[in-house]
This record gives sequence, structure tokens and C-alpha cells, in this order.
Amino acid sequence: MGNYRQIMEMEGVTKVAVLGAGNMGHGIAEVVAIAGFTVVMRDITEELVQEGYEGIVWSLNKLVEKGQISEKKSKETLDRITTVVTIEGAISDADIVIEAIPERMDLKMEVYKEVEKYLPDRAVVLSNTSSLSITELSEAIGCPDRFCGLHFFNPPIKMPLIEVISGDHTSEETFEFATQFAKKIGKFPVSVYKDSPGFIVNRILTPLLNEAAWIVYEKRGKIQEVESSVKYGLGLPMGAFELSDQVGIDVAVHVLEYLREKLGEEYGPCPLLVEKIEEGNVGRKVGKGFYDYSKDVIDIQVEMRSETIEILLAACMANEIAKLVEKEVAEVKDIDQAMKLGTGIEKGPAKMADDIGIGKLYQVLLEIYDSTGKERYKPTKLLYELSKREEGFYKASENEIGELSFEDIEVEKEDKLGKIILNRPHRLNAITAEMIEEIDRALDLFDRDKECGAILIIGAGEKAFCAGADIISFASGFSDEDAAQELSKRGQDLFTKFEQHRLPIIAGIRGYCFGGGMELAAACDLRIASSLSLFGQPERNLGILPAWGGTQRLRYIMGEARAKEIILTGKKDYRAEILYQYGFINEVVDDEHLQERAVEVAKQISEGPPLAQEMIKRAMLVGRNDIKNGFDIEREGLGQLIGTEDIIEGMSAFMSKREPKFKGK
Repeated sequence: MGNYRQIMEMEGVTKVAVLGAGNMGHGIAEVVAIAGFTVVMRDITEELVQEGYEGIVWSLNKLVEKGQISEKKSKETLDRITTVVTIEGAISDADIVIEAIPERMDLKMEVYKEVEKYLPDRAVVLSNTSSLSITELSEAIGCPDRFCGLHFFNPPIKMPLIEVISGDHTSEETFEFATQFAKKIGKFPVSVYKDSPGFIVNRILTPLLNEAAWIVYEKRGKIQEVESSVKYGLGLPMGAFELSDQVGIDVAVHVLEYLREKLGEEYGPCPLLVEKIEEGNVGRKVGKGFYDYSKDVIDIQVEMRSETIEILLAACMANEIAKLVEKEVAEVKDIDQAMKLGTGIEKGPAKMADDIGIGKLYQVLLEIYDSTGKERYKPTKLLYELSKREEGFYKASENEIGELSFEDIEVEKEDKLGKIILNRPHRLNAITAEMIEEIDRALDLFDRDKECGAILIIGAGEKAFCAGADIISFASGFSDEDAAQELSKRGQDLFTKFEQHRLPIIAGIRGYCFGGGMELAAACDLRIASSLSLFGQPERNLGILPAWGGTQRLRYIMGEARAKEIILTGKKDYRAEILYQYGFINEVVDDEHLQERAVEVAKQISEGPPLAQEMIKRAMLVGRNDIKNGFDIEREGLGQLIGTEDIIEGMSAFMSKREPKFKGK
């Protein structure tokens, strides 16, 4: 038991066995090895194992080509991976066993019988099943308390989400261990507290795709109307039928059949989906599904949106969310996070439902159910209760630092350092109108906090600091002159607030920093970047210009020649080292140490004299275009600082050869 407890605390965990070398298996092995673990990948034949290994080599080479990892890290990753064809050879000394074989209960059970023979008494078993019962699977081995679901999304190297699923026998220690392991390998875990068919994403997404098909099958809408409503109304990255092709129509139907078996006939697949399978046209992987990928150019027109279809599909998602919440499968915030990370939907469907109004969605479902009697439209008890109380899924809640709640950003405070985390990794932290408002509120929050000495802005995830404006969310802003000018003004006002804020603001940049993201970084006082970060202002490629201050700030940070080069070429491949030479970046650090170094610098600045630092920012801003006024601010500022407690403390500390402790007084 001592060894088991040690492993549960992530101490001494070094070796991970991955059972299965297919697309998911070798993808998981790659992710785990990149994170620094030793990996043994197993499949039933040498040929299959070798194919999986070659898939890892190919993927790592692509990551190197794109500048996402270094050649050194690629080599180190491969050195940590070995392959075997026996289960004994894979797991006999493993700390973690991840099962990633095909989605068939009989195959998995057969493998687990073999696993039980050689499983170390300290090892934790994690299943990558996308829908099968964790409880049933765990009962195939003699230690169901050390069994947990760990559902990766395809492809594992790109998708940030992991669903962590507790079976009926899973211990709290195992569940927490699996959650921490997911974080350790750079993923975003969401908690599924009860073993429920489809877990979160498949439970909501596949019925959504099914309902989209029913709308067309029953001639209540055209494919183009559904596609536009899903992409531009609900905010998914593609239309429902395009997404079905992407997922694989056969895969979607397989999940629906499983949901029907476990939950009821209302989850039965629409005949339109079944017909595609019978034709052999199951989606992009075979070249044809609802679209012919040899000739079709998928062009979804925003003007085809149908509010009726949008409301119905939003209501269907809300009903599924209510079922999950009623059964205590997952919390609302985790459901929204899972859907954003797993499907790329712009806004969490629970938040979307609240914005539309639960009462409105309830009435839509009730009217269809009363008129058709079809069980899939029957509103849940929770939806009825929320409607009656005129409440939403989210209740008024407080932010961690006490005053506000946020959706598109996270706000934290550690000692004197405030943090703003751009929290849309599913959209590369792209900026929405809501994010602009939330950042504005966060800046006010830190301004009122007199203990706060500096602000650090970073992006969630490993791929992007901020990839710019979310084009889909601002679609109307690119078709209406007044809306475009208002959009420009909102961004300009926010980033001007960065410069005028009393606190120094530091950007910690990792990954993509494009368009509006680069304009955001330009508005910060200091910029620390990972060596693998990429920068650019690609707006001219869209036929527009940087309109959140980029044409002005880049000019005075780097000089007019460099600013014109970046803006007029529209390139997105400027590396941090180049922009360090151009004067845009203050410091470049290794990718692995970016966050640590950014926090270190920001904390150091946060300990500085608040009044003096505020005056420094003000003098430099005023003097940017009028040096005489800048001199005036310097002179007046020094006069105002004389006699303050901070200047006395600073002088005293200097004389005593100690670090000063400023109070902003």
C-alpha cells in the first residue's frame, strides 16, 4: 500500500504503458513521451507497432517543421519510446497503463484479463474509451478501485481536452491521480463524476448532429440552413453535416446506437445517417459523406442562418445538459469547458442557453413534444424548474479574487501579482467581444486592489498566447461599416487602457501571437516570449488593416520601417528572436521556462514602488508624441513623490542594504 500511495501522489511515476498503436494509441504515446515520461507502446503484431511508431516520427517531424517543438526535444521524445508485442513486456514494471484499443467491449475485456496477470500492484489503469462503461470495464480486473476513464480526443497531439471519468468502483485517490496526470501531460482535464453513457461531449454532440439530420430528413429545413445556423448561430467551427463527415458518420451512429441501448429509443439514429453508412459514404476519411471531398468546396453562407433552427438545436443541447446535471454526472462549468475544448464551440452551450433564456428553450421543446409525442423533445424536470424559477444553469458566483465571474478569461492573484489568463484554448485564445469586456472589468478589478503591484497576461494552453480576433464571432462587424468602426473603437479603448493603467502590465507569450493578439501584446509594458512563439499582423490578407492600435503602437515600438514590413507583408512566421532584434520583445526564453520566467519578472516588478511606477508609465505615455509634456510630467511627478512613505522606505532600504517594502503611500 505504501508504494501505491506514493504513485497516487505522482511521486516516482516514470513509466507509462500504452496498449494499442493505432491512431489514438500512438497519438497518446507521443503526448505522454513529449511530457517527459518513458513510454512502452504495445500492439498485437510487430507490423502494427512499427506503423504506430512511424506515425509518431511523422508527427514529431511536423511539429518541428511548424516550430512547435525543437529538433532536440523531438529526438529526446523518440528516445523515450520503445515498442513491444506482449502485454507482459509492456506493463510488468509500468506505473500507469493506458488502454487505447478499438471500441469493442469484448476486445477490451479480453485484454484486461491478460493485463490482470502482469499488472504491478502499484499501477493505475486508465481507459481511453469514448463511451463504454468504465464500471463494467473495471470489473474485468482485480483492482477496480485503481481503474479510471481517461478519454483523449482525436488527434491527441492537437486536442487539449481529456475527460476524466469515475466508475462506480474508482477510488477518490485514483480519480485525483488521473486528473493530475492529465495536467502533467499538458491537457485540460474535465471531471465526469459518474459513469454515464457518452460522458459529456459525445452525450451532447452526437444528439445534436442527430437532430440536425432529423431536421433535414423531416423537411423542416435545408442542409444549408442547418449548416449556417450551427456555424454562425451556435458558434461551432463548422456546420453539423460537415462535422458529421469530420467525425465519421459511422462513428456518430455507433455512439447513438450505444446511447439508445443504454438510455432509450429517443437516441436512435436518424435514417439520413444510416443511409450514408449503407452507401459507404461515411465522411471525409473515405472522401465522401454529406459532402464530396474530391470536388465540393464547402462554403457556408452566413445569410442562410435560421433562428428557428438555432433555437431548436440550442434547446436540445440544453436538455442533454440538464440530464447530466440532474444525475450529478458533471458540473455545469465542466460541461461548458468540455464542449468548448472538445468541439471548438465558441461559447459553452449552458452559457448559451442562459443567454437565450431557459424559459424560451423549455417552451420550444414542450410545444414540439406536445404536438409530436417524440421522446427526444421531452423537457427534463430540471429544465422545467429552471424555467419556472426564471433561472439559468449558472447562478451568480464570485470570482476567486472576490468580485466578478468570467467566462472567456480567468483572473487570479498571487501575493502582489494579478494574472489575466486568456481562456479560450479551443479557439487559440482568439478575442471575442465578450473577452474585451471581461478584460476591461479585470483591469478595473486590479486597479481597485491597492495590494496589487503588476499584472501578467498569458494564454491558456500551449499553442497560443492569442491568435487574434475571433473572425466568426465578429462576422457582422466585417459586413457593416458602423459595426466595424464600433468594433475597432472597443479594441482601441481597451488597449489604450493598458497603457493608461496605473499598474505595469507584462505579456507572457507562448505560441501564436497574431493580429489582435499582437496588438494586445504591443499595448503591454513588457513582453517576454517563448523561443518557439510566432508573431504577425496578417490583417491585410483579409483585406483589412490592424485596427486595434497596431498601425500606431508597432511604429513607435519598433520604428516605422519595421512596422510597415510586418503589417504590409502580412506574414505569420516572425519568430521571437527576430522580434527581439526588432525591439518588440524584451526577453526570449526556452519554451519550457516561459511561464516560470514571466511570473518571475512580473513578481519582481509587482514588488516595486507603486506610486513611482505609475508616474513612470504616465510620463512615458504623455511624452511619446510631445517630449515637452513628458518632461513636465517627470518634473511634477518627482515633486509629488517627495515626502511619501515609499520614498522614505526606498532611501532607508538603500542605506541599510536591504530589499525595500513599498506600500503605495
